[in-house]
Amino acid sequence: MLDTRTVRAPPKSHAEADDHLLLVDTGEHVARLLHVEPRVERGDSIGIGDPLGRLVRAGFFAPWVDNHVHLEFRSPDANPYRASGSLPIGVDVPIAGLDWDGTGTVVDAGETYAVLDAPSHPAPGERFVGIAADGRGVLDGGLVHYAGGGVLAAGEPRERDGAVSLLGRQVGRATGRDVAWEPLDVLANGESITGLSLFCGREADFGAKLVCPDAEFTHGEQVTVEFRPSDDPVRLG
Repeated sequence: MLDTRTVRAPPKSHAEADDHLLLVDTGEHVARLLHVEPRVERGDSIGIGDPLGRLVRAGFFAPWVDNHVHLEFRSPDANPYRASGSLPIGVDVPIAGLDWDGTGTVVDAGETYAVLDAPSHPAPGERFVGIAADGRGVLDGGLVHYAGGGVLAAGEPRERDGAVSLLGRQVGRATGRDVAWEPLDVLANGESITGLSLFCGREADFGAKLVCPDAEFTHGEQVTVEFRPSDDPVRLG
């Protein structure tokens, strides 16, 4: 362990006041881990499977984002404390794309989100899955509340650049893995919501996640999601 630091996070009612940075010398790179309250300290030797600490929910999180570890890698001669400068990562993990017709039943709901039972994971625990774009890869990121997201390879996708569609409507334009979202409103049962949280997972509770801090959906409610062009789309970052 090279170092640990505690930093003050943006104050939010749903979050802890502090976040943490852990720097680990891997021998080839410096690994940067965030969102873990360390139970290790500078000079400790750690190995695969060793506990590092407790996950924290800091003010850098939006309220609908699940607890997670943020991981980056730096060259040994790079400044490990700066927010920028990490190396691009390519993870050779197969991802299956799941077709989705935009409908589902609410199986989990909080103050800012609702999770649908569709699309369902066909083989929980065996592989990663994500919501498939119409004929080209797996979508990732916040649609459309973040300015852009990603399209990940799944099977044999068509060429990577060009229009990206979901539910029969163009939702963005891809350049390689990066997608710039179109100006759209996301509707759930005809009501405008913040957006869709698109991600990959391998657990049984996978399903479309609605980001909806200004709308309420109840357990067991049937939901239909659709998109429409917008002159003022939600953009949070």
